[in-house]
Amino acid sequence: MATYILALDQGTTSSRAILFDRAGQIIRSAQQEFPQITHSRGWVEHDPEAIWNSQLTVARQAIQGIDPSQIAAIGITNQRETTIIWDRATGQPIANAIVWQCRRTAPLCETLKREGFDTRIKAITGLVTDAYFSGTKVRVAARQHRWRTGSRRTG
Repeated sequence: MATYILALDQGTTSSRAILFDRAGQIIRSAQQEFPQITHSRGWVEHDPEAIWNSQLTVARQAIQGIDPSQIAAIGITNQRETTIIWDRATGQPIANAIVWQCRRTAPLCETLKREGFDTRIKAITGLVTDAYFSGTKVRVAARQHRWRTGSRRTG
């Protein structure tokens, strides 16, 4: 019978992994920070490879010496509205992740509100029109990187 639960917490400033036993006791944990990229005031990005590598590193550290078949479940939490765009064919990121804290799309959100689109956005998504959410981040990235239809994926 599997004995452990692995929790992966991919946060805004670091990645963390915690291995729990069946009683909920912490067996081992690991945490690693990764760099914040700020090009301009209010802009926040992360290198997608740094996110992946830090999460993989701490997961490996947390389960060191444990047979992976003994892990019953893995719980994952992430950065909410941070957006990564990757190439559909290669699976590789095409740009840095735009972090949930990034305010670069605030002017676009204000334009959408001024033009009355905020009501429609809320009706369809249940969300307010704000740079926190990923929709405007995807639009800005699509224009910046001149997507071909169907060539990119977001997450």
